Formats: sequence, C-alpha cells, structure tokens
Amino acid sequence: MLKINVASETDLSEIKRIAYETWPLTFGEILSPQQIEYMLEWMYSLPSLTEQIQEKGHVFILIKEEGESLGYVSYELNYKGIAKTKIHKIYLLPASQGKGVGAALIRRVAEIATENQNTALILNVNRFNKAIGFYEKMGFAIVGSEDIDIGDGFLMQDYIMEKPL
Repeated sequence: MLKINVASETDLSEIKRIAYETWPLTFGEILSPQQIEYMLEWMYSLPSLTEQIQEKGHVFILIKEEGESLGYVSYELNYKGIAKTKIHKIYLLPASQGKGVGAALIRRVAEIATENQNTALILNVNRFNKAIGFYEKMGFAIVGSEDIDIGDGFLMQDYIMEKPL
C-alpha cells in the first residue's frame, strides 16, 4: 500500500538520495554529465533543499511502500501570487516508474491545490524529457516554453505545461 506524507527536514537526505539515483538515468541522454552534476548540487544540496522549504515555501511529499521511499514531489501553492500550484520537482526511482506512483503524487498535489482554491497545476519539463507523454496522459498541455540561464554556461530548455483543476 502506498503512503504519501509531507516530508520534514529530516527527510531531506532521502530526497537528495533519490535525486542522485534518478537524475543520471532521467537526463543522461539529454544533458552533459557536467550539467547534471552542477544542477544536482545547485538544487539538492542540503542547504538548498532547506532553503526551498524554509524560504521559498516549497512543500515536499514522499511516497513510500512498505517503508521504502519510491519518489517525491515538491510544490508551491499560489505560485507567483496567482491561484495556480507549481510542481517544482517530481522524481521516482526507476523501479517505481510505470506503476501509478507518479500519478498518485500528481493526484495528491491536485487535491491539495483544489483544497486551497488553486485552479491549475503548472510545471516545467525539459523539452527532450520522455516524461512529457506522462504529463499529457495526466491532463497537462504545453502552454509555452522558456530557456532559463542557470549559470556556469548551462541552460534549462523547458516546456511549460498546465493542467486545469
């Protein structure tokens, strides 16, 4: 049985572990090893994760089965002051993919967003990420694209996707 719970700061090392295990497989054919390493350190160092929770208002949710973590999602209600919930991150361990775990996480965030009178979910996804098909099955549509300079000569080339609630 899947258990979905809000992560605490004591869970941050587990979130970091999942990211470090997932990213090379997710982005290995899309990004250089140097960009993957840079982005992992930028987004998943323990100080960065702590800042995301304490200062940026991100909420992390872990999903577990029989005590074993399968993945996580992070979201922010009322993103940029509008009634939309931004999914900042969603990653599943490779063995958990294709089993409804990601769909369960998105459904949970949609429930929370609706409870807080948000009218849509939004997220960014790399334009070459095969997860685009998953998001489309979950009701998201591409509503734009953006290139984000993240420093060190690296660029995030993303689609912006939205799912009405």
